Amino acid sequence: MKRIGMVVALEEEILPLLQNIDVKINRKEAGKFSVAEFTLGDKEIITVKSGVGEIKGAAATQYLITEYNPDMIINFGVCGSLSSGLSLKSVVLVSGVVHYDFDTSAVDDCVVGKYEDYPDVVIKTNENLLNLAKRFFVDANAVICASADKFVADPLQKKLLSETYGASVCDMESAGVLITADMNDTPTLIVKAVSDGDGGAAEYRAMVKDAARQYIDFLLKFAKIV
Repeated sequence: MKRIGMVVALEEEILPLLQNIDVKINRKEAGKFSVAEFTLGDKEIITVKSGVGEIKGAAATQYLITEYNPDMIINFGVCGSLSSGLSLKSVVLVSGVVHYDFDTSAVDDCVVGKYEDYPDVVIKTNENLLNLAKRFFVDANAVICASADKFVADPLQKKLLSETYGASVCDMESAGVLITADMNDTPTLIVKAVSDGDGGAAEYRAMVKDAARQYIDFLLKFAKIV
């Protein structure tokens, strides 16, 4: 049976998924992680609520890999928009992530956001999973996500991230999840729904639950065919 690990930051982001499945769910607490295990068709699904931020996202990913050895990791949740072309509740597939807060330039003149063991500042998600998701979810744009431990509300910073890295969305977990999974040779797909744009934190608080509902149908169908 293929095993899929799912990492999500917040209860508001994972509840729509768990409320839309008519199967037995085994819930448990593992340290500070909230875990939900269930079966969809011939797939075993393990979801872990990590909490907010790169470090917690990375820790949850490593827990999943060490404890369950999944065939793949799917990170889903909400994100901020850096592009006027992405409306609220738009669903995007992340083709690559830049950890824009990573900076060793003072000692090695490396570009900000660039890890020396990756060929580019943008770290790519798994191409096979991404291409399958594109065929399955034709309305979702494939975008670059700018990720770091900060909620981006300042329009000037959003513009800078977009212009510097070609990023269309931003979040606080993708880099931690992707790099940890990649270090373990575990293929990763990242799916996000836009919860906030120019409205910043207030918009996020108002939209997070509605935005999170937008990717549920895709996740349930994708998990069955992958």
